[in-house]
Formats: sequence, C-alpha cells, structure tokens
Amino acid sequence: MTIARRRRVLRPVASTPTAASVRLSRWRERLAEEQQTLTRWMAKLKRAFHSLEKHQQRVARLERQIRQVEET
Repeated sequence: MTIARRRRVLRPVASTPTAASVRLSRWRERLAEEQQTLTRWMAKLKRAFHSLEKHQQRVARLERQIRQVEET
C-alpha cells in the first residue's frame, strides 16, 4: 500500500510593486494634479480674456463716438 502524497496548493505569488509601477503611479498622481491646475488656470484665463474683449469694445465704441462728433 502506497501512501498518497499531499497535494500542494499552488497560490499566485504576491507581486511587489516594481520600480516602473511606482513611477507610473507617481506620474498619474502628478498628471491629475496638473490637470486640476490647468482647469483652474483656463477658467481664470477665460474670465480675463472676456474682460479684455469688453474693454476693447468699449474703447472702440468711444473712438467711434468721438470720430462721429468730430466729423460733424
């Protein structure tokens, strides 16, 4: 009579984070931060640009009004 050997349970080896995966996670974090910063700056830039457009329109309107008065 032969004794049956115990079967070994094969479990996957726990993967330790490699240098590349750590670097990738850091880059992803930095990317998320930079995207948030860019979103904030784009909002500020949009407000500033529209403010600039309003001032340009006012200046053009005033110049046009002055020209009309001077021509008459």
